[in-house]
Amino acid sequence: MATKKIGDVILDVKNISLSFGGVKALTDISFDVREHEVRAIIGPNGAGKSSMLNCINGVYTPQQGSITFRGKTFSHMDSHAVAVMGIGRTFQNLALFKGMSVIDNIMTGRNLKIKSNLLWQALRIGPAQREEEMHREAVERIIDFLEIQAYRKTPVGQLPYGLQKRVDLGRALAMEPQVLLLDEPMAGMNVEEKQDMCRFVLDVNEEFGTTVVLIEHDMGVVMDISDRVVVLDYGKKIGDGTPDEVRNNEEVISAYLGTSH
Repeated sequence: MATKKIGDVILDVKNISLSFGGVKALTDISFDVREHEVRAIIGPNGAGKSSMLNCINGVYTPQQGSITFRGKTFSHMDSHAVAVMGIGRTFQNLALFKGMSVIDNIMTGRNLKIKSNLLWQALRIGPAQREEEMHREAVERIIDFLEIQAYRKTPVGQLPYGLQKRVDLGRALAMEPQVLLLDEPMAGMNVEEKQDMCRFVLDVNEEFGTTVVLIEHDMGVVMDISDRVVVLDYGKKIGDGTPDEVRNNEEVISAYLGTSH
């Protein structure tokens, strides 16, 4: 396999601090993400990992710090604007429409791309019909890529958990994000499901060129698929580097790795 080319910094997180009342969730966190890399965020429960993703995609507004995406700096991000700019997200708790089919769930990820007005969409005439066909083709390509063709018309609520996670990934991919934030994509999966999801994350990164920021608890997975890892503990950054550098960092070993083995 050819060595992938990691580019310049696409996302730069600077001095982010976030509090809820008197509770500090994040304290002065800085790290960057380079184009085309898989960047993992790890740490024990309560370390602030999901809070960090929520700051990046505009769910939370930090009290301090800034986020720079493709050269534009923001003191806080707006969720809709973030999605339009090209940052996609999956969630720890699946936010799928359980009664809708797989294809319709993934189609919801195309909403930002729809240009025709609501009346045309409702009547499915003229440009709206052509546009819908184009979006459906894009969704079908994602369904093929994720190997879920057999479930296209199945209501998502009837699928096993591992496949629901795959549909969630498909919906995020339908936005065609430049950066994809994955919040514990392998949580609750068995070994086989994890292997499949690892393969899809790597394929998304390599074939689509999508930059991936990943929260994951399974250290084997993190060490196998990440280019660089940032480690949080109690809302502070205690490590940052390649998987090998992080694996050999004494502070990380005592805070995290030591407790997980």
